[in-house]
Amino acid sequence: MSNSNNDYDTKIDYVFKVVLIGDSAVGKSQLLSRFARNEFTIDSKATIGVEFQTKTLILDHKVVKAQIWDTAGQERYRAVTSAYYRGAVGAILVYDMTKRQTFEHIANWLEELRGRADKNIMIMLIGNKSDLGSLRAVPIEDAQEFADKENLCFMETSALEATNVEAVFLTVLKEIYRIISKKSLAAKDIDYKAVSLKGTKLVVPGQESNSSGMIGGGCCA
Repeated sequence: MSNSNNDYDTKIDYVFKVVLIGDSAVGKSQLLSRFARNEFTIDSKATIGVEFQTKTLILDHKVVKAQIWDTAGQERYRAVTSAYYRGAVGAILVYDMTKRQTFEHIANWLEELRGRADKNIMIMLIGNKSDLGSLRAVPIEDAQEFADKENLCFMETSALEATNVEAVFLTVLKEIYRIISKKSLAAKDIDYKAVSLKGTKLVVPGQESNSSGMIGGGCCA
């Protein structure tokens, strides 16, 4: 599934910024690690501030580089991470399905996101740690009802078992591409082309993996 990074470096068509949002310890970093590098670390440390990974893939014969930002869930970092919503075209709201409180906080995260991000941002709700089914504290019906009310896509995932992780990210990226390609996103200040990275002070980590092919369907298709 992986390809040489050099194959893509000179012909990136789009760069999409996606942010991971949710309480601390719900598994945001693990989801990103599983998608970007197919890794899972049992003793993962809490994210401090903001980190990001990139992954390059093909959507409709276009080369898309996903910049996926992992934001710290701790309250003391909220003022720092809120600035990183700017320019995001996708967001993944994550809760821990074994901890009801993390789900109840999703409404607050969503409110903050909608208050700071572009109004047309593509948002997906994720219930992580589905491998711990016996400890479930958030019924699927509750999450689906909330997602329907807020017009969000919804899936449950397991970063540990790699369940639905790739499907989540590809669904989000495919939907962003569909919107962008139809020129229906009314965000005049955001340049989605690869040149949008020019002049920034960001240093992309050297752990970049790639995948090709489109996901067929999805809750937003």
